Amino acid sequence: ALLMNGAALSAKGTELAGKIAATTGAKLFADTFVTRIARGNGRVDVERVPYFGEQAAEVLAPYRHLILVGTKAPVTFFAYPGKPSELTPENCTVHTLATPTDDGIAALEALVDALGAGKQVPAFSKGALPAVGRGALTPESIARTLGASLPDQCIVVNEAATSGFMIPAMTAMAAPHDWLDLTGGAIGQGLPTAIGAAVACPDRRVLALEADGSGMYTVQSLWTMAREQLDITVVLFANRKYAILQVELMRVGAGNPGRKAMDMLDLSRPNLDWVSLAKGMGVPATRATTAEEFNAQLARSLATRGPSLIEAVL
Repeated sequence: ALLMNGAALSAKGTELAGKIAATTGAKLFADTFVTRIARGNGRVDVERVPYFGEQAAEVLAPYRHLILVGTKAPVTFFAYPGKPSELTPENCTVHTLATPTDDGIAALEALVDALGAGKQVPAFSKGALPAVGRGALTPESIARTLGASLPDQCIVVNEAATSGFMIPAMTAMAAPHDWLDLTGGAIGQGLPTAIGAAVACPDRRVLALEADGSGMYTVQSLWTMAREQLDITVVLFANRKYAILQVELMRVGAGNPGRKAMDMLDLSRPNLDWVSLAKGMGVPATRATTAEEFNAQLARSLATRGPSLIEAVL
């Protein structure tokens, strides 16, 4: 298997990796968190290593050689009591084709040449789009609608956290797009990253998938979006809690942490009003409580220049 990150996950990099896979039968993986990855219909699909260590270990278990391209050997996100932190199988040899500071594209090109794979045709993604979500507004219904609605060459900035686990699978066959992700443990990077992407690529729509807890770290980004009139659609997942931190609290063996500890991870009493927060900073905003409301609001936002925010109440 090849495990990749950095430039290796650009459209050119994944196509080169696809030639290698078509020639050798190697499996293509990307790190759980990537700086940027080219995805969508007509591009080479690269599977992400799962977030949770147990799932990651199961996915990597069949492989006897792990070739690193622009990354390091995989480890768990946290150090969990009584569980291994290193995810490489015991009987698997790790090979470094390119370190994170090397030229990953050049390394892949050299390997393609060495294999005589230059004329090989990669396995490009192709398939039907999902149907838009219907009925209750859930992470799944939102993921379906996003998969059916992504504009061509959209830049997706993902900080949806627990609300976004289904989105990668549902957008695999969407129009070609670039995906920017969290790369470390700090939350709050989603909205500023969306600003950077919109400034860098003013001809492309930016879709910011933002958890409410993460969004509160950098809520002032909304004011910059309004001031610069950036073409950013913010989908704000409002589940009223730091859900990923609640999950991790259990996984590190905290047991029953008690009311006061859980209050630290709760965003209710009072609930955040993201429509008011956005409007107060100059960003038009709406609230969706059903899939049909969300579908209509997303379509309207994607068709309108400038920033807007949709508070998706889960």
